[in-house]
Amino acid sequence: MGPVIALLYGITAYIAFFATILYAIGFVSDLVVPKTIDSGTARPLAEALAVNLVLMSIFAIQHSVMARKQFKHWWTQFVPPSVERSTYVLLSSAALILLFGNWQPIPSVIWQIKHPQIAMAVTVVSLAGWLIVLTSTFLINHFELLGLHQVTNNLAGRPMPAPRFRTPLYYKLVRHPIYLGFIIAFWATPTMTAGHLLFAAITTAYTLVGILLEERDLVDLFGDDYRRYKDRVSMLVPWRKSARSMRPIEPISGP
Repeated sequence: MGPVIALLYGITAYIAFFATILYAIGFVSDLVVPKTIDSGTARPLAEALAVNLVLMSIFAIQHSVMARKQFKHWWTQFVPPSVERSTYVLLSSAALILLFGNWQPIPSVIWQIKHPQIAMAVTVVSLAGWLIVLTSTFLINHFELLGLHQVTNNLAGRPMPAPRFRTPLYYKLVRHPIYLGFIIAFWATPTMTAGHLLFAAITTAYTLVGILLEERDLVDLFGDDYRRYKDRVSMLVPWRKSARSMRPIEPISGP
């Protein structure tokens, strides 16, 4: 693939991601967008559950399998390494679009906050979760995470730099602030329907499984540096596990 074509492909995948994530905010928060988690005609419960579980399974399988090192090794025999990440981002966006468009609402109300100020505060907490997600990507390498760094380096004829292990800001408090932000965004809602609860519960369970898979890859990549990081920083809840963990946290990687 020519470097210019690869760059245009990477930009397209990046734009698709941003459009999808903006739609996701409206979808989960039941705001602005035409199809939300609670909108649409309610189907029989068994049908709605089956459709929604299939949709979430499609995303989970795509998102997890394509992120694994073994799959990447096989996949880059057919897809140029410079656009491997962009392809992953593009297909993740497509899986989410499929989910948004075909999600079946289950409107039974689990809880509802009727006090307008409290309801607004809970919505703000949810939006804060999305903000944590976005800022966390910039704290590590937003453009590499979404494939733009790879295609721009390919255009310039530069190799990708070796991965460096860093623990900036949120990463000093929890090992996975991106996942924590998603969990906050999905659960903090003034009106929790059965459909929303299903979405939040399944995505949280998937997140925990995803963390186990991701941390296995991170230990393979960074070795003892990541093992020491696991010893002193909690996974999702910012608390210290032992007196040893109360020592000041320093970035593990070099400059």
